Amino acid sequence: MTKLHIKEKLSYAMGDAAANLVWRGALAYLAVFYTDTFGLTAAAAALLFLVVRLSDGISDIIMGMIADRTQTKWGKFRPWILWSTPLLALFMILCFTTPNFSDTNKLIYAYITYIGLTLAYTLNNVPYSALMGVMTPDDKERTSLSGFRFAGAFAGGLLVMGFLPDLVSLFGQGDSALGYQRTMYFFAFILTILMLITFSGTKERVTSKHESASTSLKQELLDLSKSLPFIVLPLLAMTLFFYFREVYSGLFFCVTMIGVGLLIQRVKKIDSNQLSSSQVDMVNLLTNKPWLILLGIGFLTMMFNGVKYGVIAYYFKYQLGDELLAGKYFIALLVISIFGALSTDFFARYLGKSRLLIISLILSGSLTVGFYWIPTDNLLAVFALGCSAEFFAAMMPTLYFSMLGDSADYSEWKNGRRATGLIYSAGTFVQKTGGGFAGALVLVVLSNYGYNGMDLTTISGALPGMTLLMSWIPASFAFAGALLMLMYPLTNHHNEIISAELDQRRLVTSTI
Repeated sequence: MTKLHIKEKLSYAMGDAAANLVWRGALAYLAVFYTDTFGLTAAAAALLFLVVRLSDGISDIIMGMIADRTQTKWGKFRPWILWSTPLLALFMILCFTTPNFSDTNKLIYAYITYIGLTLAYTLNNVPYSALMGVMTPDDKERTSLSGFRFAGAFAGGLLVMGFLPDLVSLFGQGDSALGYQRTMYFFAFILTILMLITFSGTKERVTSKHESASTSLKQELLDLSKSLPFIVLPLLAMTLFFYFREVYSGLFFCVTMIGVGLLIQRVKKIDSNQLSSSQVDMVNLLTNKPWLILLGIGFLTMMFNGVKYGVIAYYFKYQLGDELLAGKYFIALLVISIFGALSTDFFARYLGKSRLLIISLILSGSLTVGFYWIPTDNLLAVFALGCSAEFFAAMMPTLYFSMLGDSADYSEWKNGRRATGLIYSAGTFVQKTGGGFAGALVLVVLSNYGYNGMDLTTISGALPGMTLLMSWIPASFAFAGALLMLMYPLTNHHNEIISAELDQRRLVTSTI
């Protein structure tokens, strides 16, 4: 068992505080920036979010494979945090910059910069997330580390979401486009400092003799390219069904999902001796039941949190009539989130991770539904209900990333291979995919209600849509997640048995 010093936990937390200067800012404000400042229509912005997420499905998996096969004196994952930081800071600035272009060229610019931002985030956050899985072999310490991580994430989000409207107003002096750009310069500087703290203050400890590839990375990527249709087609089917919502896209979605199910059944029967190491890793993933369930859970919880956060700026601007009050609401939510994340370890020790996640999904979803009946002039009720729901919602990503580490242990225990980077790349992938679909869903619903950010006469007709986006729509994803978690097979007792056996194997291996 490896107990981590609190200094190392805090250093690791700084990385997600930095990442959430990007993630929380993009999640909470990019949609309203695109429609109300940059000048995109809600429909065009929704399609942008969806299209960019298709690239994430490929880039995250490739990055996980590359990180698993990286060998440096600093380890596998820490070097990528250092190398990717300048790119992440640059594209954060470019993404919130409004050039003096035509409408068509603005849309092209938005695609280029948003894709650049997501790729830079992939280079940074896939290795960062995987780093948690190799800092300690102890699953309870990972839960504690995950709590620190998301406390840091919420603290970073607190800075962006709580103060971004005020900083835009301060730096822009009435020019929101200039205000956004200058604010991002400020955040980029902070991001760089925090990432350097994470790189220098953490250490990789867990290794497996099976982690290194027996073939070249070039060959591994060629093998992966043959499997790309099986990665891209489900994402494409989901995107078409989500965006167009008609019979043919629904039929394509059903056929694709059935095909994926049949593929999983087939790969279970393949002899691993006939496959390359990257193909073995993919087969292990597709037959890893805990990981497959977590894949769905990650998407559903991100849809739940993403829709809630994505509509807040609109809700406060138009329903409550006070745009700057949204910043205060974000501050309240994120302060509560820090307490929720830090308390997760305590509750998980008594209830177990899977049971606690089910409870948090049900309670947070039920409280969120309450927004449907709250009068918009009752600010106390809005803040009280939102903060109560957020306390439990903060436990979801904390538990999720800790449980991804458990699924990596399960894979090593069952198959003798530990593709930590690949497993965690799926975690960051579904988080980003869920965030993209959540942002798109907000815009699709508003578009269906006739919303146009540049035409104030459309606002009143869109208010019922904003109410649904604050209540029933996100809550439905939480309830679906609770049902899915009932099938999760790993309990605290199972994790203890797996950890003990892996420790014994590693001890035997180290003495050979």
